[in-house]
Amino acid sequence: MRRMSDQPARWSRASVYPDMWADPDDDPRHSEGVSPDGELATLQDFLAGYRMTLRMKCEGLDAEQLARRSVPPSTMSLLGLLRHLVEVERDWRNWISDGDPLPKLYGERDADFDGAVAEQAVVDAALAGHPDLSERLGKDGTSVRELMVHRIEEYARHCGHADLLRECVDGRVGQ
Repeated sequence: MRRMSDQPARWSRASVYPDMWADPDDDPRHSEGVSPDGELATLQDFLAGYRMTLRMKCEGLDAEQLARRSVPPSTMSLLGLLRHLVEVERDWRNWISDGDPLPKLYGERDADFDGAVAEQAVVDAALAGHPDLSERLGKDGTSVRELMVHRIEEYARHCGHADLLRECVDGRVGQ
């Protein structure tokens, strides 16, 4: 059981709001100007923002810290989340293709958490060839819109997990 003195000290680069990851004026996820025009550009912008958020939550950690498990019996770790999202990105290629599915990188059923380079650029390039978001792709006829929204949902959910995992590692909290 952890004692209060065993808790990591809170850490933050922020100076204006010390409980945040970064000062709001320096947050790389917030760009100047208006939001993108069009549904596809908006979806891509949200997806890029969540990808950057996950990267920020893993910044500055060594291999042991990235692989540190949360709370037994869970196998969840930041490294596991990264591996899982690599598999998710690869899986979308399977959904938009009529070919045979790519094999799992880390083994069967959530082995990615047990243990990574994401192929998100490949998936994004494949989806860019389908600008009509209502177009149905692959064997199951899934719409491009559904694929994009599901990817955003997957990142959003796991960025919440990453907040808690990072806080367990060094006390750094998300925003």
